[in-house]
Amino acid sequence: MRADAGTVLLVNPTVTRRRNARFPLAVLSLAAALEGRYPWVLLDGNVDPDFVSSALRIIGETRACAVGLTVMGGPQLRSAMAASKAIRARFPAVAIVWGGAFPTNCPQAALNVPYVDFAVRGQGEETFGRLLDCLTGRAGEPLESIAGLSWRREGRIVHNERRVFTAASLGARLPYERLEDPARYLPPTYLGRRTAGYQAALGCRYRCTFCGVAAMFRGRTALPTAARLEEDLSFLTGRLGVDALQFYDHNFFDREIDMQPLLEILAKHELPWWCFARSDAMLQLSERSWAMLRKSRLRMAYIGAESPSPWLLHDIRKGTRPDQTLAAIEVCRGHGVIAELSFMVAPPPDPEGETEKTFDFIRLIKRRYPETEVMIYVYTPLPPAPGPCDPAVARSMAALRDCDGEPVVFPASAEEWAQPPWHGYWCHSRAPWLSERLRARIHDFTTVLGCRFPTVMDVRASHWGKVALKGLASWRFRYGRYGRPWELDLCKRVVGLKDPRVLSL
Repeated sequence: MRADAGTVLLVNPTVTRRRNARFPLAVLSLAAALEGRYPWVLLDGNVDPDFVSSALRIIGETRACAVGLTVMGGPQLRSAMAASKAIRARFPAVAIVWGGAFPTNCPQAALNVPYVDFAVRGQGEETFGRLLDCLTGRAGEPLESIAGLSWRREGRIVHNERRVFTAASLGARLPYERLEDPARYLPPTYLGRRTAGYQAALGCRYRCTFCGVAAMFRGRTALPTAARLEEDLSFLTGRLGVDALQFYDHNFFDREIDMQPLLEILAKHELPWWCFARSDAMLQLSERSWAMLRKSRLRMAYIGAESPSPWLLHDIRKGTRPDQTLAAIEVCRGHGVIAELSFMVAPPPDPEGETEKTFDFIRLIKRRYPETEVMIYVYTPLPPAPGPCDPAVARSMAALRDCDGEPVVFPASAEEWAQPPWHGYWCHSRAPWLSERLRARIHDFTTVLGCRFPTVMDVRASHWGKVALKGLASWRFRYGRYGRPWELDLCKRVVGLKDPRVLSL
C-alpha cells in the first residue's frame, strides 16, 4: 500500500561503521515531533550500507513529500551530499532539507549547492514541522515567518531569525521500538554487553568560542524531569536489555541542585555509564552527590581540559584552569571514576609552542595518573554563523592566518567543505596554520602515547597485543623519542588497536 503524499523520509547519513552504530538520536527526535502529524520513515546509513539506493526506493514507494537529513561536517557531510544528489536527480520535486551541526554553523555553505532546498539551524523539531506544514499547504504562513530556517528567495539565500530555545523535545520518550532492529545499536563496550547511546539533557550554558554546541544553543540548557529519565531507563532496560549507557549530554554536571533528582534515578538502576563533564563542576560536587555517583556506577567522565595555558583557556572562554584539571583527575580517581581528557593542540598564534606545552602537560598527567585517558585534537574553530556575532569572536576569526601568512578564507559551499583539507579541518586533524612538520609531530606523539597507554575502552584488541604495544612504546615515551614510530604504526594494525577518539563517540 502506498503511503499518503505527506510521508516524510528521515535520514541519518553514514558517519561510522555498522558495528559502531548508536541510536540515531537526531532523526528519532524529529520522528517523535512528527508523530500524529505526518507519517514518517526512518533510514539509518550507519546500518544500511546502501542507504542511498534505499532512500530512492522508499521515496518511490511512499511518494514522500520531503526528505530531512541530519548532517555533521566531515564524513557525514560527504554521505549526505551523495544521498541528496541522487534524490535530486531521481525526484527533482521532492524537498531536501538539511539540519544538524553543519547547516547550523554553515547555513550559507549548505545552501550554496543545487541539491539542498532548505537548511534548519539549531533545534529542528519545530522548524521542520512548520516547514512541512508550509510545503504541504496545511498552513498558510510564509516561509519568512519560520524561525530557524534558511532558504532561497529568487536565487538569494535568506536566513530567518533564530529560533528561541525550547525544552519541548524532553517531554516524550523517543520511539526506539520503531527502529527496524533496536538491538543492533547496543554493542558490547568497556561499560557493558549492551551499551546504549542516550541523551537526557539539551544544550549547554557555557559559550566556549570553539564549540559548535555553543553556536547551536547559545548558553541555554534544560534537564529532563526525573519521571522522564525513569521512563526511558525502564524502557531501555526492560524492553531492550540495555546494561550500560553513554550519555551524550553536552554537560551532564550542570547545576548540582538540578541534577540530584536524576542521580537518584541513575543510582536506582545502577547501570555503568559514561558522560561529558567539566572539571570545575566536578570539583564542586558534594559528598552526597559523589555517593550517588558511586552507587550509580559512573565509570568514566570526558573532561575538556583543552590546554595547559591559562591565556588560551581565557580566550576561548572555557572558564576553567589547568590546576582544576589536575584536581578533577584526583577527585575522580578517589571515587573510582576514570577521567578522559581532551586537548586542543596547534592553536594560533603559536601552534608549535603551545603544542609542545600540551605534550609536556600530558606527560606530567601520565606520570601521576597513568589510568587517565587522553584525546588530542587540532584546534579548529568554526566560522561564525550568519547574524549578530560576538565582536571578540569576529576579531579572532579575522586574525587567522595560514602557513604563508595569508588570511584564512573558509569554504563557501558544502562541496568545498567536503574537500580533503577542509574535511580534515572539521574532523580536527588539519588546519591552514598547521605545517606538515607539526602535523607529523602530532601524529607521532599521539601514536606513541596511544601505544604506551592503550585505551581501556578498546574491548576488541587482545590483552597480549596491548601488552606488546606498551612494551614497544615504553622507551619512546620515556625518552621523548616520538619521531617516525613506524614499528608502532605497523603493530597497531596487526593488533587492531582502536583510536579512543572513535570509541568515545
